Amino acid sequence: MLKTLYAQLKEFKRPAFLTPVWMIGEVVCEMIIPVLMGLIVDNGIYAGDIGYIVRTGILMLIVALIALMFGFLGAFYGAKAAAGLARNLRKAMFDNVQTFSFANIDHFSTSSLVTRMTTDVTNIQNAFQMMLRMAMRAPASIVIAMVMSFMISPQLASVYLLAVIFLGVFLFFIMRSASRYFKQVFEKYDALNESVQENVSAIRVVKAYVREDQEINKFQKAAANIYLMFVKAELRITGLMPAMSFVVYTCILLISWIGAHLIIAGSLTTGNLMSLLTYCMNILMSLMMLAMIFVMITMSEASASRIAEVINENTSLHNPENPIMTVPDGSISFDHVSFSYRTGTGESVLKDISLDIHSGESIGIIGGTGSAKSSLVNLISRLYDVSEGSLKVGGNDVRAYDLETLRNEVSVVLQKNVLFSGSILDNLRWGKKDATEAECREACRIACADEFIEKMPDGYNTHIEQGGSNVSGGQKQRLCIARAIMKNPKILIFDDSTSAVDTATDAKIRKGLAEEIPNTTKLIIAQRISSVQDCDRILVMDNGEISGFGTHEELLASNAIYREVYESQNGAAGDADFDSKD
Repeated sequence: MLKTLYAQLKEFKRPAFLTPVWMIGEVVCEMIIPVLMGLIVDNGIYAGDIGYIVRTGILMLIVALIALMFGFLGAFYGAKAAAGLARNLRKAMFDNVQTFSFANIDHFSTSSLVTRMTTDVTNIQNAFQMMLRMAMRAPASIVIAMVMSFMISPQLASVYLLAVIFLGVFLFFIMRSASRYFKQVFEKYDALNESVQENVSAIRVVKAYVREDQEINKFQKAAANIYLMFVKAELRITGLMPAMSFVVYTCILLISWIGAHLIIAGSLTTGNLMSLLTYCMNILMSLMMLAMIFVMITMSEASASRIAEVINENTSLHNPENPIMTVPDGSISFDHVSFSYRTGTGESVLKDISLDIHSGESIGIIGGTGSAKSSLVNLISRLYDVSEGSLKVGGNDVRAYDLETLRNEVSVVLQKNVLFSGSILDNLRWGKKDATEAECREACRIACADEFIEKMPDGYNTHIEQGGSNVSGGQKQRLCIARAIMKNPKILIFDDSTSAVDTATDAKIRKGLAEEIPNTTKLIIAQRISSVQDCDRILVMDNGEISGFGTHEELLASNAIYREVYESQNGAAGDADFDSKD
């Protein structure tokens, strides 16, 4: 874990190294000042030597200014190193998430990843900055003050030593008790972020079903759990301040009482006593700093572990040593393919699938909910790897291709259509970075998106809100289809991506695809048989297995499931869902 975090310092190792150096310089200067104060009292005030007081005072001012400079440099470099580490941690996590397969993504919830990149990183940043500055300053201050105290009076310095030992033991037990609660707090943040994210993304559904009160209660429960954990942890720490105050005042009383006797006996000067009292406060304040450092380290330990977990997560999909960099054509071949989301432990979602699809063919895929239609097409672009058997695209096993090359030739329009904030042209150019406006218009014409885009005030420069919240479901689907067409792929997959489009527009889209990109293999998952009946062949899926594969006429004659659904939908004027057979 520490090795993972240290590796992310990168270009900020120098400021991270210099910060403790400046802090030690500041401590040394601060430890000189009490000695000079004592000399002023003993050699200046008592002797009535104004010149000595002025000279020593000027020296004190110079030392104080040097300490101020060291303190400023320590704060500057510490902030730079901590902020740089936080930046690199976020970048490392985000970059690694981009390499994840769907199997990797399944390990982390969205809310958990958000918490790790925000709250957890902030905790590490604050803890690291405090460690760079205080973790070096506080021990150095204690050691130097203790040495200086023993040089002045070993008898009085023994009082400090006993206080340090007492507070050290007390601090250890307090932190040990509080640490387990801090570790649980950040797991509760995941639940809180999940509640917020879910509510905001689905705010229209919340309001449509008048579920505001329930959502408020859900959020309050998550917030209350965090509150309770923090209260339990803070209750353990509250005992630290009374113990610290008790020790401070006890030390001052003992030093004053013992010191007075030593002054009367002539073995200690008044200036020395003042220096010792100053060192006493320095030592005890440094102990308080150490206590805060332990609290921050305890709080950040869980965050560090969660961050390292994301950075060290290895993608389950890898490029071969000598990957194939060209996809010859859009042919697809499943050879006894089985697939499970949990390899070796879960039940197979796809069972012994064997089928051949020719390049340029139009294949319809239908099946009830849970029949593994989406799982089947997800294997083609290698979002998951097959558990058994082999899957070939363009005559080569998909595992032999360079991942980027394969995915550039397989364009997918998912069930959950996602648009990003920016103009319509910006979204379309996700399919082709350097696409001209004319190319974008042509893709939108094929997808029947030009009809509504041209009616918008700013046309293709119309701004799309985050998630496409300012366009309808059908408009969003057509924009996503146009974006997929922009890639000019060898395989085009529609995962129930025309469900929000009316049947007339659906037919126009299918006609445009057949006429404009005839050489592209098209896989169309749909619930309406009218959306797939004109395909070259239709695949019927049932419980992860192939129930039938053939033309519309062949399936009507030979497949009971297909015939039953067709008759059901045909009787309902073509609007029935595939699952209506249930």
